[in-house]
Amino acid sequence: MEPGRAARTPPSGRAGVDAAAPPVRVRRSARRRRTVTAFHEDGAVVVCIPARFSRAEEEVWVERMLARLTARDRRRHLDDGELAERARTLSARHLDGRAVATSVRWVGNQNSRWGSTTPSDGSIRLSSHLQGLPPWVVDYVLLHELAHLLVPGHGDDFWALLEGYPRTERARGFLEGWTAAEARHGMAPSSSGREHDEPDDDPDVDAHDVVDGGRG
Repeated sequence: MEPGRAARTPPSGRAGVDAAAPPVRVRRSARRRRTVTAFHEDGAVVVCIPARFSRAEEEVWVERMLARLTARDRRRHLDDGELAERARTLSARHLDGRAVATSVRWVGNQNSRWGSTTPSDGSIRLSSHLQGLPPWVVDYVLLHELAHLLVPGHGDDFWALLEGYPRTERARGFLEGWTAAEARHGMAPSSSGREHDEPDDDPDVDAHDVVDGGRG
């Protein structure tokens, strides 16, 4: 822990706190002057505040940042209909509209892969672990699975289909780093694009996302 920073967990019985929600850890920093930050870390929500805040100010800002983080997470979670629409857009933009999925949906039973495709029936499934990750990462996984509707394997002809997506390498690196960071907890899928239809168990996973708010 950094010098000048303290951490505590507010009591779970505090008013307005859902007992099923992840724990909240507050970190105070003497070096933090005018900003408050909230993010997911190791299954908890961490709220970083200036050390000079009073307890009353802390309570106000914790509640405010929890609400803001929750709202942002919800905005990032496309529903199945929106996911299908995004698939059509990506196919038209990067695959000349040739990849047509019959269904695209989130599933909560994929721990060993980020996405899966069944070319025989045109269905695509994305792991719910992707929810909350940057949209360009989700786009990459979705485009990856769309490409499998055209080429089942991972040969050169498959990767050639993804050359038009400018963030392919960046997204692959992001997912590899995310997997490595979470693997010790047994929570993150280990790869993307592996085709497999066997069910996995589905633990609760929070995404690491940062929300900044200036202290007015």
